[in-house]
Amino acid sequence: MVETRIKPYRDQVAAAERRDEQRRATIRNQAFGMIIVAAAIFAWWLFHTNPKWIFPPGWWRL
Repeated sequence: MVETRIKPYRDQVAAAERRDEQRRATIRNQAFGMIIVAAAIFAWWLFHTNPKWIFPPGWWRL
């Protein structure tokens, strides 16, 4: 059941602050997760591609 009583203002503000903190934590965790997935895809691509495409002969003589 949903509580239908009107909460005091301080309780409303405290609940809103808790929700904001949870939202920030969720967004932060999602961002870190996306970075990890992107790094895994990049590492897979790096190890499964032709090394001559990444480091062509004479690449150190720019």
